Amino acid sequence: MSTRQTILPLEFRRVVYEADGTRLLHDIDLTLAGGRRTVILGPNGAGKSLLLRLAHGLLAPSSGDIVWRGAGTRERVIRRQAMVFQRPVMLRRSALGNLTHALKVRGVPRDEGRERARAALAMAGLSDLAHRPARLMSGGEQQRLALARAWATEPEILFLDEPTASLDPAATRAVETLIGGFHAAGTTVVMSTHDLGQARRIADDVLFLHKGRVVEFGAADRFFEHPSSAEARAFVAGELLW
Repeated sequence: MSTRQTILPLEFRRVVYEADGTRLLHDIDLTLAGGRRTVILGPNGAGKSLLLRLAHGLLAPSSGDIVWRGAGTRERVIRRQAMVFQRPVMLRRSALGNLTHALKVRGVPRDEGRERARAALAMAGLSDLAHRPARLMSGGEQQRLALARAWATEPEILFLDEPTASLDPAATRAVETLIGGFHAAGTTVVMSTHDLGQARRIADDVLFLHKGRVVEFGAADRFFEHPSSAEARAFVAGELLW
């Protein structure tokens, strides 16, 4: 990973998000520090994906501030983060071409870009598929390619929006292994999931949302062993929340 100056921590300061007159996130106050794996949990409609999109800069809050406390320009902040979605968008290019194009857009020289792209494909176990059209790859292969594409850009922080929701167990394990590799190399991971088992395997911290509010945020072991709120206790027990 790059040794450039960090952009973290990331602060949400009384962040509100509204759409069509409906408040979807309420007064979010939290700090995401570097070096952690934060898993966002909550029932459907809790605001997990919305929070990730705000953090990544795809959406602007209706009020409040989202602040990167590390030094740097907006352009630098954008270049030091990446996001992978549940259903990644694949360009009409080969697997290798998807990576080299992403690096070209970021201004990486051609030779360096090809070297980084091939290294990322190898890391994801996709070297043999380098010249296969990305849109003809399986769902699990596409998700690994999306992670490789993000990895090649050397992000300091990686946002993942339910990256294994539509994958089978084998593909899920492969993606979780890649996420572990990202973290071991120094990337901060912020990930949403609906899978409690996956959260237990991955999380250092858990951010639990319910009805657009942060109900709990802290160490994962404490959350799973002794959730402090009735909503979190019900969620961990597998009960439906309304």
